[in-house]
Amino acid sequence: MALANFWLIIVAIAAILVAVAVGLMLGLRRDTHVTAQETARIARAERLRTLPTFRQALRRRMLALGGILILGVISTVAAGVVAARPMSSQTIQPVNTSRDIMLCLDVSGSMSEVDVEVLTVFEELLEGFEGERIGLTIFNSSPVQIFPLTDDYDFIREHLTRIRESFDYVDEVPEHWVGTLNGAGASLIGDGLAACAMGFDHPDDERSRSVILATDNEVNGASIVTLEEAAAYAKSKGVRVFGLNPVQGKDAEVSAQLTAAAESTGGTAFGLRDTTTVADIVTRVQEQEATQLRGQAQVVWTDTPDLWIVVLMVAALSFIVVLWRVRL
Repeated sequence: MALANFWLIIVAIAAILVAVAVGLMLGLRRDTHVTAQETARIARAERLRTLPTFRQALRRRMLALGGILILGVISTVAAGVVAARPMSSQTIQPVNTSRDIMLCLDVSGSMSEVDVEVLTVFEELLEGFEGERIGLTIFNSSPVQIFPLTDDYDFIREHLTRIRESFDYVDEVPEHWVGTLNGAGASLIGDGLAACAMGFDHPDDERSRSVILATDNEVNGASIVTLEEAAAYAKSKGVRVFGLNPVQGKDAEVSAQLTAAAESTGGTAFGLRDTTTVADIVTRVQEQEATQLRGQAQVVWTDTPDLWIVVLMVAALSFIVVLWRVRL
């Protein structure tokens, strides 16, 4: 048992010692005062003290006084322990049964007109998921992880809102530019997808992992890896890719490349403005079984005053009853 406020025990013990000291002082003073005064004389008092009934009454009286002292000490100590907050520890290892989803957003110039729509779709996806771990990575000529996988949905919404608001800028550097312009070229889809696929933790665990890739697939420059190579890497890591295509139905060749890359991983591509896109993505993600993910062991401290409260109540009630019976 641990005590949150151990010093209160010291206060309780000090109170007991002070009470005992005061009681002794009052007792000695009373004895001196009675001795100094004229006392009533009783003939053959020594014979009275030898009577069995007198001795029995005296013994009961001494036991009662001793009981009052002991019960008072127990009550005070118990009250001190309760006030000091007894606590017990328990080691727990949280288990989260969920799936992992990485939102992957192309923030290049060609996507600037539709990225706000994409972020709105991302926010709608949150309504369909429950307990899934979600992360966000954005990319242009270089990728940047905005936040890692987390199941704190308020945190996720806050950052999605900040990114969406960063597209409404005038002079200052918007947030979605920071760190995304460190490479040569723009809209390097393969590098962005590879970075998103690398954003999953616990690589040795069998988990449901999905990337929701929003891009128009208009590459401008030489990337480290191509879209096909990035898709192959994602597949090797057990990651399914779901495309959000804002030019679905406009550029058949570009759309076909994105669809083929997504399907090669076991995923597929959807039109950004299709009415069933959000529901279809949620359904496809939830097709895979959610698995348990064990967190780090944590020591949890909880208040456990129950026993001491019972001791305090019993001792205090007994103290009052004995005090009343002795009629001090």
